[in-house]
Amino acid sequence: MKDPEHGEVPSESGASAAGRGEARKHASRGGKGKRRRRKPSGSPPAIASRSGEAGEAGRPAAMDEAEPARKRKRRRRSKSARPQNEPAAAASGGDVPLLHATVTGKKSHRRSGKARHRRGLQGRPLASAGKPPATPRPGESQRPRGAETAPPQPPQQPRSEKVSAPYVAPSEPPSPFYAALDLGTNNCRLLVAQPTRPGQFRVVDAFSRIVRLGEGLGASGRLSDDAMERSVEALKICAAKLNTRSIRRRRLIATEAARSAANGETFLKRVAEETGLELEIINRETEARLAVSGCSSLVDRETKSVVLFDIGGGSSEIAVIRIGENRSSRLANHITHWTSLPVGVVTLSERHGGEHVTPQSFETMVREVEDMLAAFDSPSVDALASGTDSGFHLIGTSGTVTTLAGVHLDLPRYDRRRVDGLWLSDDEVSAMQARLLSWDFAARAANPCIGPDRADLVLAGCAILEAIRRRWPSTRMRVADRGLREGLLTDMMADDGAWRRARPRRHQRSFGPPPAGEERLKSHEGNNA
Repeated sequence: MKDPEHGEVPSESGASAAGRGEARKHASRGGKGKRRRRKPSGSPPAIASRSGEAGEAGRPAAMDEAEPARKRKRRRRSKSARPQNEPAAAASGGDVPLLHATVTGKKSHRRSGKARHRRGLQGRPLASAGKPPATPRPGESQRPRGAETAPPQPPQQPRSEKVSAPYVAPSEPPSPFYAALDLGTNNCRLLVAQPTRPGQFRVVDAFSRIVRLGEGLGASGRLSDDAMERSVEALKICAAKLNTRSIRRRRLIATEAARSAANGETFLKRVAEETGLELEIINRETEARLAVSGCSSLVDRETKSVVLFDIGGGSSEIAVIRIGENRSSRLANHITHWTSLPVGVVTLSERHGGEHVTPQSFETMVREVEDMLAAFDSPSVDALASGTDSGFHLIGTSGTVTTLAGVHLDLPRYDRRRVDGLWLSDDEVSAMQARLLSWDFAARAANPCIGPDRADLVLAGCAILEAIRRRWPSTRMRVADRGLREGLLTDMMADDGAWRRARPRRHQRSFGPPPAGEERLKSHEGNNA
């Protein structure tokens, strides 16, 4: 028998090695074979010596029974301690440099002690760190003994310090972006969102600015040059925000001001030329349905009937919702009656004055809206509130009701998270309206939840709210700081199946689709009419 390093090995060593191999063979059969005992010999047992690894030369024959396991452990320790820039020969079975003796640890110190004298336990010299490894004879394998239990490892590449982008699995593409823009009579609003959990989305960007597009519309029937200029400047900001992201689908709408103005179409052509945004004018029924879709999560599952209203700048939409036993995934499908009043906070304040409002002028505004509601054929409040489990209540989505909620909470600064979804009793709403009516224009402008831009509009909105409360008396009202933009996003994501394509993660258990209308919105700019 030949040793890869030192040539011939005495025959006694070969016989004892064969005996040990046979014993190991029987031991690997799970104890079924009988272990062969080695005859005692007067001569000292020959010990195989290897210089393949520093400090590994020479072990007693009694320790050879556990040799494969030890070798595997040593190989793992040596690989983990090997420097990254070490030559590939060390990993493929060649001589390992004596640099391994510098690895920290007690065993490393023992190895360095053996290597210091350059001799093993049998007195044979070890490989020198400065000399090249011994060249094996032709026909001999370069793999070390016991390598059949662990295949040779490829040479390790030095670790790169370059930081790469996070890996995204092809089966999990990033969520697309959806955008919704609402150009109203008073405000220009934009939302950019991503669908998340079924029925929910996350707002990633938002914009809101008071532009008063409908200023002077009631008297002249046309959009003024100043109002159009303010609106175009705001739309340019929205276009810049949209151009910074890859939007999968977007819907840009214009409501009452562009709908009723004689030069509304001309204005939208100018917007397309200067900003690149193509706006569509929606009808009043679509506007009412979008308002309901945006507030669907605020209707409890136990509620059977709701009157939802959206007090805008040039019009006010009202929808009667009656939910039966089979609730649809879209709350707008349960609208039984709806109307759109051609009056809003801008048009009403221009007719009756918004800066100086007296109790008499406030009552005049309320009666004007009541006359409009008288022509609306809808179920009575007794029919809506019939039954012990009807849960009838009002839902208001506009700057008027959010302002009342902010004043009620005495907020030092408007906070949508505290306002959206807030319940107000009938007495609390009456107290807030009386409080605002007692303030003059300067006091309203100084309030942080109103500000100078809305100080002349808030009482006109309260007059519209009062007329609705008189038509449908309710003990409670829920405040919604959301509206058309949220309805647009919800409808687009539902139409595209953005939530149906989502799959639960492997480590999560799926309990089926969530209840209808459970979307939750992150904090963004308020829904000011």
